[in-house]
Amino acid sequence: MSDRVDDVQRWFTEFGRHAYTTVTPMALDGLEGWSRDRHTGNIHHHSGKFFTIEGLSAQAPHGPVPRWTQPIINQPEVGVLGLLVKETDGVLRALVQAKVEPGNRNGLQLAPTVQATRSNYTRVHQGRAVPYLEYFRNHRQHRVIADVRQSEQGAWFYRKRNRNMVVETVEDVELRDGFTWLSLGELYAMLAQEDRVNMDLRSVLSCLPLAAPGLDTVLRSDGTGFHGALVRSCRPASGARHPLGELLNWITDVRTRTDVRADRIPLDALDGWRRTQGSITHESGQFFSVIGVDVAAGGREVSHWTQPMVRPEGQGVIALLVGRIDGVLHALLHARAEPGYLDVAELAPTVQCIPDSLEVLPAAARPPILDTVLSADPSDIRFDTVLSEEGGRFYHALSRYMIVETDPAGIDHPDFRWIAVHQLMELLPHSHYLNVQARSLVTCLHSLLGSSGATRSTAGVEGS
Repeated sequence: MSDRVDDVQRWFTEFGRHAYTTVTPMALDGLEGWSRDRHTGNIHHHSGKFFTIEGLSAQAPHGPVPRWTQPIINQPEVGVLGLLVKETDGVLRALVQAKVEPGNRNGLQLAPTVQATRSNYTRVHQGRAVPYLEYFRNHRQHRVIADVRQSEQGAWFYRKRNRNMVVETVEDVELRDGFTWLSLGELYAMLAQEDRVNMDLRSVLSCLPLAAPGLDTVLRSDGTGFHGALVRSCRPASGARHPLGELLNWITDVRTRTDVRADRIPLDALDGWRRTQGSITHESGQFFSVIGVDVAAGGREVSHWTQPMVRPEGQGVIALLVGRIDGVLHALLHARAEPGYLDVAELAPTVQCIPDSLEVLPAAARPPILDTVLSADPSDIRFDTVLSEEGGRFYHALSRYMIVETDPAGIDHPDFRWIAVHQLMELLPHSHYLNVQARSLVTCLHSLLGSSGATRSTAGVEGS
């Protein structure tokens, strides 16, 4: 497969010569087509579409920080993240695009077939039509493999959701410039590269139903070691530490007993934030800032625009502890509350934080297992790559994504549970159970399944 991956790299590099973004930070007050509301200070687009930057007042009386205010992105429209797949010569391949986003550190990344907000695909920006959108808007003419609304970052978005879809077609599909067909194995090989597969593609890939009987046979697994435990964990009959019904009861209980309140407030009413003509920053210099950018782009529906963006202050650590329980790999998930979630809490990775920001927070805010992750022996690290968050709203939002194997014995916390991989796959067809960071790590786990042989699942997917 290495020759094919090299071919993809060459295609990617060549396309990048004319698909580019030139992004220049600029003052928020100088954004073209954006206005500051004179009553609230909220920042909105003149069309009334896209998104607004507003204020949020959050209260968590029993948390380490009982009350705070912050800017937040309010984007109520539901976008489409769609992956078109087709079987060719017995192998299911995905149609992906090389997409430039203003917030990407490296400009060009692999994205799903369609990645568009409602404002984009209804052409509020008066740009070109979104390619291949018809396969997802008229999906009844094709086979729908996955279709679920999922949340995005609850710390930066207010109740943001996107429709994650995987649609299989048997039609001949015209291959447009900037698009290519890749098998899952080829996609997973690209995932191991730093900052190459974007957040939206990682999210959609997590929704593929890869848990299936007979997976160990197809993967030619000998059943030993980490790989054997991972393959076994994808088989529903292998069992799990906690029955699914018990896990659902635990999640519901956390959502019910967690006292979190989030109210939208005027952006000018924020406490502890400094607003200048150029940006909005926290008085500590930590957490994140809201900045303006001027974008010149090639290979996009629109060639020039300006917009506000959220810029994190520091690189994140997003890590999943995994361990073998009765020979079955389990992942340690955290029931995490965030102010922008629609339903209080979702399953998050074991660790999800920006370590630099912890310095200005109470000691109780430090993730209880962060030190275990950061001090992990290199021989126990199964995945370790810097990946970025969504580049359309976040500027250079980079996190170190890690999967670390450990001994589950002795790790017990009321807000965490050990969950088998096949149980995560049972939850993913339903909205608001796994947050976007956890979905990325599920895709990273899937990438570790690969072997030299073809992998077929209940969706007919090739894994290598």
